[in-house]
Amino acid sequence: MTKGVREGMEIINAMSIDLEEWYHSELVEGKRSAFSQATEATKPILDLLDRYQTKASFYIVGEVAEQNPRLIQSIFERGHEIGCHTFSHTLLWKLSEPLFREELEHFHSVMERILGKIQIKGFRAPCFSLDNRSKWALRVLSDFGYQYDASIFPAKINPLYGIRGAPTHPYRISFEDVRKENPKSPLIEFPFPLLTVGRLKIPISGGIYLRIFPLPFIYWGLKRMNRSRPFLIYHHPWESYEKTPRLKLPFYNRIISYYGASSALKKLEFLLEHFKLTRVDHILGLE
Repeated sequence: MTKGVREGMEIINAMSIDLEEWYHSELVEGKRSAFSQATEATKPILDLLDRYQTKASFYIVGEVAEQNPRLIQSIFERGHEIGCHTFSHTLLWKLSEPLFREELEHFHSVMERILGKIQIKGFRAPCFSLDNRSKWALRVLSDFGYQYDASIFPAKINPLYGIRGAPTHPYRISFEDVRKENPKSPLIEFPFPLLTVGRLKIPISGGIYLRIFPLPFIYWGLKRMNRSRPFLIYHHPWESYEKTPRLKLPFYNRIISYYGASSALKKLEFLLEHFKLTRVDHILGLE
């Protein structure tokens, strides 16, 4: 399933960026801005990837691409994977199947205007909003020619997302039950990896989880994961951008949104320096 995940004795892991604006987060309670900061927020990440000669998968919100076409061209020209993060960053369970099809059609139309006709293989649902409530989305993705999804969060540790019982390794996902494998499925799932310590399943390689845990623990945990499988890193440019607006939010939302932002880029650089990372489609042998 994960063709080509080793280089010599070293496991190659997946690097992904969810390219969205700060206001796309569900935790900022619907606040928006007329101005895009995506280009400025993404530039330091692109520079880091260049410095460490690493290619990543960028799951892009369509309306961000529409506002920042030169950014999308730059990402593509540098050899990174272009993936879909819907057009408007609406959670899947807030959409119907016809509305989801409209989202994908709009996204693909924008991308074709910017990049011409390219194959888009990968999808990530906003806020990991793929579970058995929204499993109908898998058939839509297949209809649009997607080859893999990276939306399953295989634990329930917060009220917004997660599904217990799903595999923690890449698998061909069943359209009937996202927790099940189906060897005949046209879609591969690359779920968010979890560090298993006894009965504990701990997310450490993206978002608030990457920001909140100390770096020595993250390094130890990722090395432990690599004993048996590749891990996947995800990051949002707004998480590490110093000019991201700091809103007066409820305590929980404020911690999840802003805690550890000042050290996020340094942690990313450490991971780029100490682990072999590449595009998700390359990990899955979909080159």
